[in-house]
Amino acid sequence: MKLPALNRVFYLFVLLLFSFSCASDLDYDQANDIKLEPVFIANLAYFDVPANEFVTGGVEQNVIFDAPTVDVFNDSFFRKSLKKVEFFLEMENTITRSYVVDIVFLDRNNQVVYTTNFTVPEYAGVENKVTRTEIFENSQLDLLKRTVRIAFTLRMLPGAPLTENSSGNLKLRSGVTAYLVVE
Repeated sequence: MKLPALNRVFYLFVLLLFSFSCASDLDYDQANDIKLEPVFIANLAYFDVPANEFVTGGVEQNVIFDAPTVDVFNDSFFRKSLKKVEFFLEMENTITRSYVVDIVFLDRNNQVVYTTNFTVPEYAGVENKVTRTEIFENSQLDLLKRTVRIAFTLRMLPGAPLTENSSGNLKLRSGVTAYLVVE
């Protein structure tokens, strides 16, 4: 008989404990103060050009050009929320020639908005990677938001002649890290 009485006292104590709990008023206006800062990382462009593609019919081609469309800046939410962009480039050269890489950002009218370039030295038997990071903030970010195409131009510099049997590759990897603020 003592056990049921002890259980009743315990249950009564727990009931009293929960009846004296405290609660504060909730402030639903805090939802208006939320500030999210997502970061998006994406690949932008990649190519792998073998040395023999710089030779057509036995004649060296000094320039290779590509201009993919970049339509990410058409979205108004993205344009409004974008605060910073880091544009990362990596070139790896295993061809015995040096190259200049020109990167040109173009607007809707094919007008140049921004340009950058860098030199990739010739392959000499050891790893040959060149990296570069372009950071777009403030007024430069406004220029980037006008971009609809990015033109990549590879210019081969003078050196040992290439043939259709030449070995090696020229690889480009590029990516974008976009920092947004959503309020």
